[in-house]
Amino acid sequence: MAKIQIKELVSQLIGDFLADNELELYNTEFKKEGRDWYLRVYIDKAAASEEMYVSTDDCEKVSRYLSDRLDEEDPIEQNYYLEVSSPGLDRQLYEQKDFDRFTGSVVDVKLYKSVGGRKEYQGVLEGLKDGVVMITAEGDQHYEFPMDQVAKVNLAVIF
Repeated sequence: MAKIQIKELVSQLIGDFLADNELELYNTEFKKEGRDWYLRVYIDKAAASEEMYVSTDDCEKVSRYLSDRLDEEDPIEQNYYLEVSSPGLDRQLYEQKDFDRFTGSVVDVKLYKSVGGRKEYQGVLEGLKDGVVMITAEGDQHYEFPMDQVAKVNLAVIF
């Protein structure tokens, strides 16, 4: 089964369950690492939830539910390990809704090619508009990076 189909299938199988538990699907990965395949499902608290963080109980509950549903459907031919977790403090931003939700947060932007002599930038996320990531770094330096130049954008972990 293709990776995109697996993402869609996972979304269909657990969408209602997540909504009932004030959770949402953040991302799904189906990857081969070494000899083993991994189905990684990242969940997050729904925006309307009073709680901010995903607990281990949330992950366990979703894992048990999804495991049972996948056993019933049996859509994946190869053996795999199922992992359910939160996106983490340094979560990668994938979709417009992620960029909208975390506008105003400090992010790390990694580029495919050097721009201005650097491939990594950190700044306050101003948003994603028309396929362009906009940040403001120290000294009120404003940067704009077209998404086709961006390898990834993660929330910065600052202590």
